[in-house]
Amino acid sequence: MFGESVAIALNALVANKLRSILTMLGIIIGVGAVIAMISIGMGVQDKVETSIASLGSNLIMVTPGAASASGARQAAGSNITLTLKDSQAIAREVAGISLVAPSVSSSYQVIAGNQNWTTRIQGTTPEYQTVRNTAVQSGSFITSQDVDTRNRVAVIGPTVAENLFGSTNAIGQSIRINNAPFKVIGILESKGEGGGGMDQDDTIIVPLTTAQERLMGISYLHMISIQAESTDIIDQVQENLSAVLRSRHKITGDKVDDFQIRNMVSVMNTAAETTQTITLLLGNIAAISLLVGGIGIMNIMLVSVTERTREIGIRKALGAKYQDILLQFLIEAVVIGVVGGSIGIVLGIGASYLVSHFAGWQTVISSFAIVAAFGFSVGVGLFFGIYPARKAALLDPIDALRYE
Repeated sequence: MFGESVAIALNALVANKLRSILTMLGIIIGVGAVIAMISIGMGVQDKVETSIASLGSNLIMVTPGAASASGARQAAGSNITLTLKDSQAIAREVAGISLVAPSVSSSYQVIAGNQNWTTRIQGTTPEYQTVRNTAVQSGSFITSQDVDTRNRVAVIGPTVAENLFGSTNAIGQSIRINNAPFKVIGILESKGEGGGGMDQDDTIIVPLTTAQERLMGISYLHMISIQAESTDIIDQVQENLSAVLRSRHKITGDKVDDFQIRNMVSVMNTAAETTQTITLLLGNIAAISLLVGGIGIMNIMLVSVTERTREIGIRKALGAKYQDILLQFLIEAVVIGVVGGSIGIVLGIGASYLVSHFAGWQTVISSFAIVAAFGFSVGVGLFFGIYPARKAALLDPIDALRYE
């Protein structure tokens, strides 16, 4: 009887092709929209996590200046509180630290031949390469000797290399930063766009002492980047780090710190929570169309019951039981959900690829989203098909046979 019920249900759907397709349309659009929206949301999440991870693993960043509250201005000189001795003390006294990379940065116009480009100049030490996950595409990175001798050497990012040298090999070429000559010794590997849309490839790295004394004329630091030994101890390292700096800067009691500490683990967790919320919101909005599709299934099934009242009466007169009629109409509703869900999966995956190709957005197709959307579409078909199926199964055979 089950096989016969399936055959009757399929014949009924095929007999009304246009109506069946229009009924499925809500399910198709709903499933496709859920898959496409979730893939876009997960793509955003993956991009944010990759961007944060590119800044460095187990990274802790210390910057000068007290945190301002309610727009209050910081005290004069609060942004010059970090020194190279602070960096050395951190490396020496704080347990659980792998590497420490002090740095300074500022923007300058860089000239090479008849080309010029304004970019961010970073003065740092060799440890920066490991701490900030920075790799060299060609040439070499700055060395401890370069820092000790205040050497005028530079490692340039791909964006700078392209704008100053085009297709010419930049290694060994001379550039002028703030009218001071520097020799290009390396080109960084591309890291792409970073947080806030910043181009991480638009940078030049020079020795810390060279930047401080030959370019900027300062003795303080703009940032200290620290790599913890593992993610598990990063909070403890941060506490110890704060204690060392408070002691060195003679900050006691409830006095406000003249420095700020952030770690990328907490930033990544916050970003992950935000993007997960966005993904969930997009998926829920798209899922509303599945409910609309379910209402469409109920509507069409009720029409089908009305149209086939005499057929139901004849089947009951020939011995069909309550469960036989119920099963027949439930199968019709589930078939609409299954076929519509299958087409919707193809539509959703195709839409994700099209968005990625034409809009340039990163998308991640989730197998969980596909299974969940398909299961939901079948569930919607079953749920909204129960009432029409039960109505058909409860028809009185005598009244059904007399129905015109």
